[in-house]
Amino acid sequence: MQIATWNVNSIRTRLDHVCQWLDATGVDYLCLQETKVVDAEFPRHAFLERGYFVYCSGQKAYNGVAIISRQPLAAVEAGFAPHLPTQADLDDQKRLIRAQLAPDLTLVNVYIPNGGEYASEKYHYKLRWLVGLYNYLQQLRGEVILCGDFNIAPEDKDLFDASDRATKVGATDAEREQLAAIRALGFCDAFRHFTDAAGHYSWWDYRAGAFRRNHGWRIDHLYITTGLKQRAQACRIDVAPRRLPKPSDHAPVILTIE
Repeated sequence: MQIATWNVNSIRTRLDHVCQWLDATGVDYLCLQETKVVDAEFPRHAFLERGYFVYCSGQKAYNGVAIISRQPLAAVEAGFAPHLPTQADLDDQKRLIRAQLAPDLTLVNVYIPNGGEYASEKYHYKLRWLVGLYNYLQQLRGEVILCGDFNIAPEDKDLFDASDRATKVGATDAEREQLAAIRALGFCDAFRHFTDAAGHYSWWDYRAGAFRRNHGWRIDHLYITTGLKQRAQACRIDVAPRRLPKPSDHAPVILTIE
């Protein structure tokens, strides 16, 4: 079984890239972020004709998440509200979708807020959203795959330049501490399970030749609970789509589980 996560930075703009990638890789589940389209206008046909099922939660021009699956999924829910009604206000932005892959296996796809400038309103909203995610994950039982664009580099080796990190949103102590608390619920970083080396990134700015120079950040993650860690066979970042004309600024990350 292969599960991939990919911030496509507009599914309609990047539809050909995504479909070609699916044709080439044949992954079982593709979790998308930043789809930037309302559900009624999601380009389902392109996936349906390939034998995939589509589940999405989107909004116009911003945010949006989706799960593309080779099989129909059960118990698909969007947002915090179904399990955490006290934080339903966080669902105004479409950033979370979950599905049951098996009776004891849940897939959660998230697009964590960027955070804007340090100490800004958007930054504090990001921290509050992370608390909401922590509370949400506490409700889940069984094995869990948590994936998506986290907009957080967990360690200094996950970004090309860690200088001035104290106020560098995506690498501040407060964000990392929130992510560490989530991981302490029983999650393993699947990519780091297989490689400890620095220099592996999933996002590169469009400016200043960042991709060519490999000036990136590793902010797209797949986290798995203990039982799945024992079954994990590989986790890699596929940089090939980032080389295409007019690409997303993110690359897909693929997890293989036996």
